[in-house]
Formats: sequence, structure tokens, C-alpha cells
Amino acid sequence: MSAASGDELALLRDSVREALRDLSPPAEVRRQMDTGRGWDPKTWRRLCGELGLAGLVVPEEHGGAGFSYVELGAVFEEAGRALLCAPLLSTTGLAIPLLLCLDDPPARREFLPDLCSGSLVATVALTDPDGRLLPDGAVAEASARGEGHVLDGAAGFVVDGASADLLLVPARLDGGETAVFAVRAGAPGLTVTPLVTLDPTRKQAAVAFDGASARRLGEADAAGALRRALDVGRALLACEQAGGAARCLDAVVEHAGSRVQFGRPIGSFQAVKQRAAEMLIRVESARSAAMAAAQAAAEDPLAGSGRGSGDLRDLPGLAVAAAVAGSYCSEAYAFVAAETIQLHGGIGFTWEHDAHLYYKRAWTSGELLGRPADHLESLARHLEHSHPAERTDSP
Repeated sequence: MSAASGDELALLRDSVREALRDLSPPAEVRRQMDTGRGWDPKTWRRLCGELGLAGLVVPEEHGGAGFSYVELGAVFEEAGRALLCAPLLSTTGLAIPLLLCLDDPPARREFLPDLCSGSLVATVALTDPDGRLLPDGAVAEASARGEGHVLDGAAGFVVDGASADLLLVPARLDGGETAVFAVRAGAPGLTVTPLVTLDPTRKQAAVAFDGASARRLGEADAAGALRRALDVGRALLACEQAGGAARCLDAVVEHAGSRVQFGRPIGSFQAVKQRAAEMLIRVESARSAAMAAAQAAAEDPLAGSGRGSGDLRDLPGLAVAAAVAGSYCSEAYAFVAAETIQLHGGIGFTWEHDAHLYYKRAWTSGELLGRPADHLESLARHLEHSHPAERTDSP
């Protein structure tokens, strides 16, 4: 993967922001969130074709641009600012990283070009019906049948599960290993049920497998590849959260400068200044954490050995950076979005204002790939594994 220079990254960011200003204005976001699919296929193919968003990190041999997760992180940040209604997280943040992690060249050649062009949409089933990430990642049981496999089980809160053409499903083999299977939409034994969730801008679905026909991807145990892909997804989701929080702050600054009370803008009041300053600290810290995680994904794509001296710098870079970003960015976005509603006064509580959409996105995104407490627990396990506490017997 190649990395863009600072000027190139800024140009990419500006280009995506300008495109989303035209393709995903607030009116379009509200229009799409009222549809069953939740996004426009023509807009998605245009974003993939003209800007190459889906294939930004995909090698050129498979139809992508061959850039790194740093550039893709900038794209996710801009998507978060715009509340983009598109299968960006499901396809580009989850499915493509998993395909890149798995050792299956034929599957890459088959799926990646269509994913890059936007003609194929994919997602990953990651949680059980209650929305919990399972220790081994498997949401189903796989059994051999003929020359293939069938899956039995259920997954919940699958992002774009009802509109995806391809589902990647981690499942447990008879020997206890975790493998990843590809299931086409409409496959016999597959049932997809759209869910009504807090966030109308990101559709989710419940998926059930009852002897569903599936194709195994890769031959080795996929647990390591799944963990790494999940960390990449956390890093990219953190970038999206940082972008959404930044847009909330911009809205507060704009409102505080134009809303007049007692003859002067409310932004001149000390109480408003203090709250805006706290928001700024959270936003900038979230951006730093998110981009550090994206940088870790770009520089250390095979991290996960679990070895180290106890110093965070010696721990697996991606796993640690993704856990830090996942925890901090989730809480920062929720805080900033709540403050945005409060500081807009009465108008901030209305359906017509967009503040509630960012608030809902903030809370649901904090649940998708692990809650903040889950990420902190993951960090604690890394520290315990790399630097176990020394035991001393009392005299």
C-alpha cells in the first residue's frame, strides 16, 4: 500500500467533502433514511466510480487504488461529517478488510473488483441476536454437505444486512475452528429481517441461517484474520465518529455566533465558551485517536502477536490503537452530540433540526463493534498478557 503525502491527503479530504456536499446534503439524508434500503445505488456507484471510495485500499490488480488505511480514514471522517447514507462501513470498513486479511486469492479476484466498482455490496455478520460480539467471532455452526457447507445460527444488527448482495459469516467448524463463509443474498435457508433501530440513517437487519448454503473462504483457521479485520473496522468507525463530532462542533460554533440573547451573541457568554471549549478538546482528541488507529492499520497490518513488555508502545499496534480509539471516540461523539442538542436550545430538540440525527448515530455507532467498556477490557487483557503482575507471598 502506498501512502499519500500531506497535500494529497488534504486534497482527498477536500474532494470527498465537496462531493458529499452535493450528493449527501441534509435533505438527501432525510430522504434516504425513510426508504427501506436506506441508500441510493446510483449514488454509491458514483462515489465508487468517480472517487474510488470503496476500493481505496484494494490493490490495483483487483480494481482498487492501492492506498492505505490513512487515506480511507480521512474518507470515513468526511462521511461521518455528512451522515452519509451508503454501504461504506459494511462494504469498505468490514467486508473488504476481511477479504484482504483472509488467505484466499481466488475469492479476492472474484469479489474485490465488483466491490470496488459498487456493483456488489457486502457486509459481515459479527454479533449474536442480542448484539454481542462472541469470543471466537462465530455467529453460526458450519457443517459439511456434499462439496460445500451449510450454516445454522443467527446474527443480529447486521449493518446493511437487508440490502447486501453478499454476507461474510464467521462460523464454527466441527473441530472448533472459526472459518469465514460467503453467503449470497437469497440463498436457500437464509432469512433476513430488517430491524427498526435508533439510528434511521444506518439500516440494520437480523439474519437467520437454517441450513443456508455457504462457501468457505480460505483454508486455515480464520480467527486471526477476523480479529485483525475487526480492529481495522473499529479504526475506520472511530474516524467516522470523529468526523461526526467535528460537524456537531461546527454547528454549535455557527449557532453561538448567530443566536442573540440580551443584545449579544450567546457565544460571548462564559458558560457557552466553556462548554464549547470542552467539546473542542473532545473532538481534537477523538481525531488524534482515530487517525492513530488508521495509521496503525496502515503500518502494522499483521499486528496481533500479543507479545510485549507491558509498555503500550510494545503491544500489538493495531489492536491497542483500535481499542483506544473505539473507546474514546464512542464516548466523545456521544458527549459532543448531546451538548449540541443542549446548546441549540429549544430548536435542538425538534425533528426538523439535524442534531438528533447525529445524536442517534453517535449512540448506535458506539454499540456496533464493541462498547467502550469492551475496548477497555481488551486493553486490560493486553496489559495483563504482556506484563503479568508479580506475585509475592506475605510473610
